[in-house]
Amino acid sequence: MATSGMETRSCGACTLCCRLPEIELLSKPANAPCVNCVTGQGCRIYDDRPDLCRDFLCAWMTDDELGAEWDPTVAKMMVYGQGKQLTVLVDPDHPLSWREEPYAAQLGSWATAAADDGGYVIVFVGDDVHKIVPAISAAKA
Repeated sequence: MATSGMETRSCGACTLCCRLPEIELLSKPANAPCVNCVTGQGCRIYDDRPDLCRDFLCAWMTDDELGAEWDPTVAKMMVYGQGKQLTVLVDPDHPLSWREEPYAAQLGSWATAAADDGGYVIVFVGDDVHKIVPAISAAKA
């Protein structure tokens, strides 16, 4: 995934990063809203938020190659990288969104590309965890 400046995108009304990930520092479990989150508006302690939150940006905010369909409010999921792992957190209110197109094909492409470098794609849907199996290319078969 390519990265670029954030000047062309904003979080808007999205608060998935305040709800989907577990944030131990704030004693916030996964798939539960942060006590500091105002739905549709964002963080009520934004100027004083912890560094962990301050440093986090989903791929929608950092990768201009992601089309409008990857806006988390549209996709119903958020994507971010952690080393060689690409993590997808799916809104449990829309548990099948990652299996729909164009998402399923793109996740498969990312998994195939990541595998060439020892990486992988993991999808979290509520308590369920799915590792995307990369396609076997004709050259490797």
